[in-house]
Amino acid sequence: MSTEQVTYQQVETAADYVRTRIRHAPRIGLVLGSGLSPLADSVEQADSIAYHDIPHFPVSTVSGHAGRLIAGCLGGAPVVVMQGRVHYYEGYSMAQVTMPIRLMQMLGVQILIVTNAAGGLNPDWHVGDLMAIDDHINLPALAGHHPLWGPNDERWGPRFPGMTRAYDARLLQMLHTEAQHRNIVLRRGVYVMVSGPSYETPAEVRMLRALGADAVGMSTVPEVTVARHGGLRVAGISLISNIAIDRSPANDEELVSHQEVLDAGQRAVPNLVALIQAVVGRLAS
Repeated sequence: MSTEQVTYQQVETAADYVRTRIRHAPRIGLVLGSGLSPLADSVEQADSIAYHDIPHFPVSTVSGHAGRLIAGCLGGAPVVVMQGRVHYYEGYSMAQVTMPIRLMQMLGVQILIVTNAAGGLNPDWHVGDLMAIDDHINLPALAGHHPLWGPNDERWGPRFPGMTRAYDARLLQMLHTEAQHRNIVLRRGVYVMVSGPSYETPAEVRMLRALGADAVGMSTVPEVTVARHGGLRVAGISLISNIAIDRSPANDEELVSHQEVLDAGQRAVPNLVALIQAVVGRLAS
């Protein structure tokens, strides 16, 4: 387990580099999950920077995560988009996983919209559904792997930030209003984070469901925690890319694969793009 910390000076260096290569000062940040990178194609007047070119920036190693920072305009609003994220299971520390959110904060981002591909725990939901996250369960953090572990720098936020309102109520309402206007089915529920990279056993699925979770994934919660630590307003959307299996499968065809997740992402991209564009457009106006 890596415990490497990220300093204020390192983020400052990264932010200085990014500012010299983008034309817009972003106010909204977006993080795109597995298979959802095509959303970045909707950004106009786009400036693209590869993660490996940004000082101290973590680099994506997972298929379906392009590894580019895109800055430009979406729905009339200046945005910065992470086209792919990094995960704790890739060997990074939680501080490194969330360093891009610190960078967004330093660039002036005030609102963060996070997306992910998640396994469906709610038995009434289907592959391809979108879920607005209204709360989360941070299992790695409860076991000690917290993104705010270590010395606290007050320039980022307080030592003990509250997480009672992790997901902004006004943004949640805006998501649901825009979804209704476009006849997009938008669920609402609780996202639980596990560290991965293995998918859950049937017994684990039953446990997570009993805890009250509607979707399970391997990301997002550390980013949300750090964003709230820094005072950003947050909205989260999960794409239900597969249905978590709560019993022993009859054959290998029922097993979850990463390709299944990517394929589901491709099918859901039009609805997700329309929804996020609409919300960002309202925020811009």
